[in-house]
Amino acid sequence: QVQLEESGGGLVQPGGSLTLSCAASGNIFTILTMGWYRQAPGKQRELVATITSSGDTNYASSVKGRFTISRVNALNAAYLQMNSLKPEDTAVYYCYADLRPVTTLRRDNYWGQGTQVTVSS
Repeated sequence: QVQLEESGGGLVQPGGSLTLSCAASGNIFTILTMGWYRQAPGKQRELVATITSSGDTNYASSVKGRFTISRVNALNAAYLQMNSLKPEDTAVYYCYADLRPVTTLRRDNYWGQGTQVTVSS
């Protein structure tokens, strides 16, 4: 079984910073892409940022220049450094991984349970 676990969410004031962590565990053969999505109340889940195993990154235009995604392949971990946070960044943030498990080697997407980020004064 493969599990993704997020941590680091919380309440922060506008203009503040927060770092989210995501750790993948279980019988993993290889992780191709890791990333973060978010879902605000009443809205659809949207892409925040992704990073490939070679370090290529992609960001939503709304977070470009403020958020930085990184990963440590040896730890099967990804991180999202969020700076200059705005109230509109308030959402549940979900980690995902596009990976091949040892059991099937079939490429599939796996999701974490989500962590709440609230930006408010």
